[in-house]
Amino acid sequence: MIVRFTRQQQLLSALPIKVTGAFLTGLCLSLLFAACTANNAINTTAVSANNSNPTKASVVRIGYQKSAILLKSKGLLEKRLQPEGVSVEWIEFPAGPQLLEAMNVGSVDFGHTGESPPIFAQAAGAAITYIAGIVPSAASSAILVPKNSAIKTVNDLKGKKIAFQKGSSAHYMLVQILEKNGLKYSDIQPIYLPPADARAAFVKGSVNAWSIWDPFYAAAEKSADTRVLIDGTGINKQGGYYLASKNFANQQPAIVKAILEEIQNLEQWSDQNRAEVAATLSPILGIDLETMQKSTNRRKFGITPITPELITLQQEVADKFSELKLIPKPINVREAMLTPEQYAAFSPKNQ
Repeated sequence: MIVRFTRQQQLLSALPIKVTGAFLTGLCLSLLFAACTANNAINTTAVSANNSNPTKASVVRIGYQKSAILLKSKGLLEKRLQPEGVSVEWIEFPAGPQLLEAMNVGSVDFGHTGESPPIFAQAAGAAITYIAGIVPSAASSAILVPKNSAIKTVNDLKGKKIAFQKGSSAHYMLVQILEKNGLKYSDIQPIYLPPADARAAFVKGSVNAWSIWDPFYAAAEKSADTRVLIDGTGINKQGGYYLASKNFANQQPAIVKAILEEIQNLEQWSDQNRAEVAATLSPILGIDLETMQKSTNRRKFGITPITPELITLQQEVADKFSELKLIPKPINVREAMLTPEQYAAFSPKNQ
């Protein structure tokens, strides 16, 4: 079963610009995931518990956010995997936490998120694993305030309502920015909202600031009477991760390798063809070309292998969220990692 999302007219009417395809929400996900799990089990080749040589899956279900829609739009994975008898199903999510929730219940095999969602997912017991790192794009996320806001510095955020997706990269960026400027997380009023709802609250003036990433960030800059308080430059040290369910990673290394090779090829092409990337994404996302070019130009392209350095950085994220009591228990991120031999079987080469 493929989860499909339809445009909600009431949500569109709340937005001041056309955002067709850009701000879909995860309505009714919890109701659909259970059904998808049962139905998709039919689409994937079954593996016996006693079979040490599992057969190749017949379908790979990829969860994606708008920032990764280029891979879907070009049909690269379909072309790569079709000769192997493997089809691709795409399932859209508003943010990383919802994507990993779906992965945990068996509705998604593979996807990408920022650095924070895997921490929350692992702390909740999700059977996920890290596949590859994503080159960081620090300037692609920011804290926004209304243009005429009295908030002029990060210190002015004290006591203010700040909207962001809980457990997202924007969440961790906010934590880092606050601490760098001498504020505690408890000094602000967090308002946990997915991107589309956060934008609506921001536009209506229900919150004082919004921590967000591209392309939502670029679209808001263009149309929402917005001022950038601070972006992630000098703050973010990670770009996120490609992840998979543990079962899929363990049983389908050849498919994982093919996916990563196509992603890496597309990333290299995108870095050299930014104007074409923006032109391709603009009509798909319903974002004007100028705004899409801005978003594309401040993005860094590339993926990297899982290294000890990345693991150390990710443990720092986990320790911070544990310290703030935002996850139910401390975690060891290494427990969600594969073995060196498994990584060697499919990891991308350093670019």
